[in-house]
Formats: sequence, C-alpha cells, structure tokens
Amino acid sequence: MILLTLSNISKSFVMNRVLTDVSLTLPQYARMGIVGVNGCGKSTMFQIITGRLQPDEGTVSLMKGTTVGFLTQHADIESDLTVTEELSRVFDDVKRMEARLRELEAEMAEKHADAQEMKRLSDAYARLTARFEDAGGYEWPSRVQGVLAGLGFSEERRQQKASLLSGGEKTRLCLARLLLRQPDLLLLDEPTNHLDLPSIGWLEDTLKKYKGTVMVISHDRYFLNAVCDHMAELRQTHLTQYTGNYDQFAVKREADLERQLKEYNMQQAEIERQEAIIRRYRMYNREKSIKLAESREKRLEKMERLEKPVDDQKVRFHFEARRRSGDDVLIAKDVSKSFGSRTLFRNFAIHLRAGDRVALIGPNGVGKTTLLNIITGSERADTGSFRYGTNVDIGYYDQQQASLHPEKDVMSEVWDDFLTMEPDRVRGTLALFLITGEDVFRPIATLSGGERGRVALAKLMLRKDNFLILDEPTNHLDMDSREVLECALDDFDGTILTVSHDRYFINRVANRIIEMTDEGVTEYTGNYDDYLEKKRQLAENQLVIDAAGKTRTQIDKEKRAERLSRESARALKLRFQQTEKDIAAIEQRLTEIEAEMGRPETWQDRAAAQKLEDERQEKTETLARLYEDWETLAEQMTE
Repeated sequence: MILLTLSNISKSFVMNRVLTDVSLTLPQYARMGIVGVNGCGKSTMFQIITGRLQPDEGTVSLMKGTTVGFLTQHADIESDLTVTEELSRVFDDVKRMEARLRELEAEMAEKHADAQEMKRLSDAYARLTARFEDAGGYEWPSRVQGVLAGLGFSEERRQQKASLLSGGEKTRLCLARLLLRQPDLLLLDEPTNHLDLPSIGWLEDTLKKYKGTVMVISHDRYFLNAVCDHMAELRQTHLTQYTGNYDQFAVKREADLERQLKEYNMQQAEIERQEAIIRRYRMYNREKSIKLAESREKRLEKMERLEKPVDDQKVRFHFEARRRSGDDVLIAKDVSKSFGSRTLFRNFAIHLRAGDRVALIGPNGVGKTTLLNIITGSERADTGSFRYGTNVDIGYYDQQQASLHPEKDVMSEVWDDFLTMEPDRVRGTLALFLITGEDVFRPIATLSGGERGRVALAKLMLRKDNFLILDEPTNHLDMDSREVLECALDDFDGTILTVSHDRYFINRVANRIIEMTDEGVTEYTGNYDDYLEKKRQLAENQLVIDAAGKTRTQIDKEKRAERLSRESARALKLRFQQTEKDIAAIEQRLTEIEAEMGRPETWQDRAAAQKLEDERQEKTETLARLYEDWETLAEQMTE
C-alpha cells in the first residue's frame, strides 16, 4: 500500500530552481533514505511534504488519516520545564485518562451500594482502562526514561531546564519527542547529527522496529545501510528512486550513469550521422535531394534529445608525505586530564607505529577531542608523558577549523602558509576542492561549514605531513567528498589517528580502534565491523561463564545446591519441613489478600487497597524463591 505520492513537484526560489518534476512513491512501512549534495533541495522536499512550503507545480498525496512528524536540523525549545517534564508532555492525554480513572475509582467506592450506578461506573472504568492500556498508560514513564537514555541524556541533564540545552541537545530532545509520539510518517533531517556512536546504534535499532514509515535525510552511509530498504537521490534538481540500502543504491546509481551516458553517446552519434546525410543532400542542390534533406531535418527536430548525464563535481585530492617517519611515531603513557572535579580520562596509553591507522571512539564528553589537543600541544595533560619518534611531522585537522583566520580571504589563508608557491598553483589547489573563480577572494567568515572544511583539507594536503591527526574530518562533507577523502587516505603511506562518529569512514580507514569510556580504554584490532563483532562476543562471554556453557543464573543455583548439600541429613530434613511450612503460610496469606481485594468496600480506602497490592507483590516474589529452594532440597533428600 502506498502511503505517500509526489507527482511532478517543481520548486524555485527567485531564479534558483531546486526541484524539477520530482515524483516519488513511498510504500507503507518503508524506510527510505534521501541523499544528495548539500543544498540540492532535500530539506525543501520535506517541507513540501509537511505543507510548510507549497510547490510551484505538482501535487502531494498522503494516505487518509496519516499523521506526520518532522525533525528539522534546528530546534527551538524555550520551555521552563525540565527535560523529563518537557518530554512527558507527549503523554498529557494519558495522564488525563489516569486522573479520570482515579476519579472513577473514588466514585465506585462511594456508590458501591447502588448496583445500577456501580454497573455504569464499572463499564465506564473498563472502557477507559482499555484505552489507557492501549495508549501505553502503564509503561509511558519507562518509555520516556528509555528514550532519554538511548539518546544520551545523563540523569543530571534530564533534570535541567529544556531551554538551557545546547542546540544539539534541543534537536535530540525533539527527536525523542517524535519517537514517543510515533506518527505514521516520520521525516528525519540529519537525525544522527549531535549523536555519539552508542546513541546512533540505539536510534538504528529503534527505527528498524518502528511501527510506521520513515523518510530520512542523512550523510551517514553506515546508518543508511543499517536502516533503509529504499533510497532516493536528488541530483541536478531531479529525483531518482531505488530499492535497497545505501551500498545497493551506490552500485545501481553507477550502473544508471553508465547506461545513460551510453544512450546519450549513441543518440549523439545518430544525430551526427543524420546531419551528415542532410549536408550531403543539400550539396546536390536538386529539388528531390532538398526535399529529402528537409524531411530528415523535421525528424531531427521532433527527436527527444537526451540530456548529457553529468556527475556532480567532486573534490579531487590526495595525501602524500614529504619524508618517512621512524618506526615509532607516538608513545604515550599514563595520560590523564581533569577539569575541576570532573575527570575526563586517566591512565591513557597508546603506541603508534608507522603506517598505523587508529580511530578513537567513545561517547560525547569522554575527552576524545581534548586528548587530540593534548597530543598536538594545544592543551596540557595533568599527568603522563608523550614521546614522538624521529622525523615525525604532525598535520592536524580541527573540526572547528580554529586555525583558519575569519578576516582573511581564501586565497590569502592558503598562500600565507605557503609563500613560495606560485599564485596559479594556489588557485589550482583550491580548484581541486571546488573553490574557483571569484570564490577564492571570499572571506573565510562568509564560508559554510563544508567550504571551511575544504579549505582546511587543502592546507593539510599541501603540508605533506607523515602523521595526520583528524578530528571529525567528514563533518560538513557531502557523501561524494567523504568517499574521495577515504580514497585519499587509503593511498596515504603515513600514520593516521582520527576521532570520528562516521562508522563507514572508520570501516574504510582504520585498522585499530581505541574505545574511550568513563571506565577506561579498550583497544581492538580491525575496523568498525570487527570491533562490533568482538563486542558481541564479549557480551556473549559474560552470559556464558565457563566452558560447559552455563549461565550465571545456572551457576548461582548450583552454588546454592552445593551449600545445601554440605548440611547434615537432619538439618536438611528440618529445612525442607520449614520451607514447606513457609510456602503454606504464604499461600494462605495470598488467598486472604485476593479475597479482600475482591470485596467492593476494600476500594473505599485507596491507600489501604494499594498497601494490599504491594503486599501481594512481595509475597508472590517470596513464594517463587521458596519454591526454588523446595525443589533443590527435594533433590538433595532423594540422593
């Protein structure tokens, strides 16, 4: 069943055409990824779907009754409520239902003597209870806490005012609100921005289980592979739709481009052949030949000309080292760093050898960027030591591009660091990064995040250092630029240390992974997929304790049995008899409690009724433990 249809959507802003004859069909329960270069119109298309923008041409059709939720890249929350309170507002209707249930309970307690009124109240109570349960009335507090935990909100952060959150945290809060509301169609614009790796993994699992339909704009290729079963690409104002995840889309797109280019070349060859025939006919200058020429010209005019498929411009560069470093590149021992009473990390150690490609991963706030700043010398460690090997030349890519000078133009920014270069070579280098023409004289302050990133990469390439330290190098880069960066690093014969949340990038670049957590540092050999597999094995090993494959629960039971077996036969018998008495007493008390709870007058005192329910729960749990002991003792008695 089709949930959403776009038919021939076109949209322009003044003279800038963004969308041209865009058509799309989205099946119900699909997960579709939307990709394309920055500024190609992806967010505009989402705004048209939600009705925030009207198309110049075309129509949007949604299945009747479909609810739509839209996560934008910029959230504006000014609430004075705490984070938890703000998120709990999603369940205001459920809270009202719960309040009404309490009112009905009070009315039932008051009118219990009136049979007719009790029936009316009981029926209303049953109907409302069913609605309350369907709306998640019993589990909504745990759902709120689960989403907050999954998206990386600490216990302390959950109690702060929502208005005091950072921009990224507000976006995460909006995402949490959408996931709890569960609209039929979920539109997410770059949802993995501002999330650390554990939170992205949680979001992937959540979206894969999501009961509705999902459309997501993202540059995170690993995320698109994990979540999406449909893809669509906006390229040169047109949209092309594919089935499959990102990797399958990439293969199909390349095949499409090759096919379109082949069809274009074949048509051009046919046009040239027909034009040559027409020229030959006209050379004869006879009435018959002129008529034949005119006939062929008319056929050419009616031919539907294919546009030449043009792949979007790509950044093109490579890294090389001007000299080789020694075998040891960096040795760090016992490094720690704190800010006030907060310790970021302690006892950090690393040994990098020539050719190593190490990715530092971990949750936000654990100190990854701070560690890079310490390694590069812009911050001091509290304890520990660093030693660099011989001939080590450090090149640092700062995700904030703090080394760029806002007041300089692009040309001066690069040329001032490489004064011996000819101006034409500087411009040629910038052209590799798609900065051409008058753009080379634009001030750094006016550039977008992606453009500043490309300037920083251009300077890094020209330095020809043999040890690259990269802090989130794929941020602000479109997918094609990320792939070019990965290829450039593939061919680099130096050493790499990178911090990144881009798992696709880590998979391509890293051969070792160091995970930083609040509890310490763990090193893994291999790329990100290898890291995940080893984490999975470790998790399994925690469940399987010994070679016999026994779980912790089984071993606890065995330990209890061993302790019991050491008791004397008489003590064993006495304990068995006492356990039977305890079981009988608790079963008797449970029968009494259930009888009391079945009497209408019990509910006249809600506090007493709740006390009975608490006792029933406690007795039930105790009874389950006693039955386990009874079974174990019975086995011991028969041996």
